[in-house]
Amino acid sequence: MLQRVTRSTVIDAPIERVWAVLRDFNSHDQWHDVVEQSRIEAQERSDQVGCVRSFTLRDGNRIREQLLTLSDTEHKSTYCIVEATVPLQRYVSTVTLKPVTDGNRTFWHWTSTFATPPGMERELREMVARDVYEAGFENLRRHLRRGGDMRAAGSAPMPTALPLPARRIAIERYGGPEELRPQTAAVPAPRDGEVRIQQRAIGVNFLDVYLRRGWIPSLMPVSREAPGVPGMEAAGSVLDVGPQVTGVLPGDRVAYLGPLPGAYCGVRCVPAEWVVRLPAAVEDATAAALLLKGITADYLLRDLGHVQRGTRLLVHAAAGGVGLLVCAWARRLGATVIGTVSSEEKARVAREHGCEHVIVTRDYRFADAVQRACGGADVVIDGLGDAARDENLAALARRGHWISLGQASGPLSPLPPDALVAKSLTFSRPVVFDYTATNEQLAQRAQRVWDALADGSIRPPPIERFSLDAAADAHTRLESRATIGALVLVP
Repeated sequence: MLQRVTRSTVIDAPIERVWAVLRDFNSHDQWHDVVEQSRIEAQERSDQVGCVRSFTLRDGNRIREQLLTLSDTEHKSTYCIVEATVPLQRYVSTVTLKPVTDGNRTFWHWTSTFATPPGMERELREMVARDVYEAGFENLRRHLRRGGDMRAAGSAPMPTALPLPARRIAIERYGGPEELRPQTAAVPAPRDGEVRIQQRAIGVNFLDVYLRRGWIPSLMPVSREAPGVPGMEAAGSVLDVGPQVTGVLPGDRVAYLGPLPGAYCGVRCVPAEWVVRLPAAVEDATAAALLLKGITADYLLRDLGHVQRGTRLLVHAAAGGVGLLVCAWARRLGATVIGTVSSEEKARVAREHGCEHVIVTRDYRFADAVQRACGGADVVIDGLGDAARDENLAALARRGHWISLGQASGPLSPLPPDALVAKSLTFSRPVVFDYTATNEQLAQRAQRVWDALADGSIRPPPIERFSLDAAADAHTRLESRATIGALVLVP
């Protein structure tokens, strides 16, 4: 009578990482504790259907197994025992992986059928279930936590608990771009709940400019003894993880967005809750250019603007990093999109990204043109600040909503209630981190950005790259109002 053993588990790693290990028919001596050593006979490839692996167990038993099927599409393989000193007869086993979309994890199903000598049924069933399958699950988890099989992540393993020297950009006093100065500092090993990331692309945002100017001193205090490091987002690969970290492993390609600055560096430790895994199709520079800006576009359109077909949307700086994403996404939702830009070149790019009516202005006058184009805006997305204050009020339609996103021209002066009452207007001043307060919220919004990128709702913005040491040049460029799209620092 054939015996059947079935076990399954969820591995806290993406399916590509798990499959990269398991599809190698000769890898089990690297990750499974019961295997002493293994080789593929006849010098065949370890993924060649029909190949035979010959291995020795740590208890001295010897087994020869043959690979019967292998499917990269189904993430599935089947193998059988050809010869063994263990009394498992007619043994056939199948390994199947399935993606778990919640957290980008992997469901692993392992099953086998075999015959046994009379009276050994229970003993051998328990041996296969406990010592092969259940132990194998834990062994592979440990192997991946140690950084095993980095090939799927595209980088060499670098697990270490030592501090690492890294380049960073710091400021000792608030001021102009010239205050951004390169330094080298040691990055300690990750603490409980942290991951250490080798950064390959760092997003540059106007918030970084506000921090450098000292407009938000509580967020980034600076001194000669304790310089401040700007930057809220970056992309790269996980070097190592601290205790109590789940959901990410060494070698994973990730991006992060957090409420505390410090991203202008080559290596950084951040809380794991700030981190999301990157889809294979999203490059590092694209992730650094899109994560904060794309999530901002998501909550502006979804949560605050309630943008839908027929919404009249006015977007300032329509050719900027956020502006291009908002224009394209809103147009896909059916909105009428009006944008302001400061040059004809920017107007062309804004139109290419879905902006239907483009107003070219350098003196912050646009209200009359908006009224002529659509009769007034239902929603205004404003990163200009005080210079556009009165024009925004004039451009809004009745019951319109003004979203103040930034203050490129200077801090917005207080709005008297009567300024809103005149047309029953509403006003909001959102902060992205209140919309990504948990890792679940961050992951959901990031996934909507990646999905929008995949289905064409948005396109990667034009990206200007600067070396990390040239951060001052990037800030000068950003403040010049000459940029189109996004700026990224490359360590």
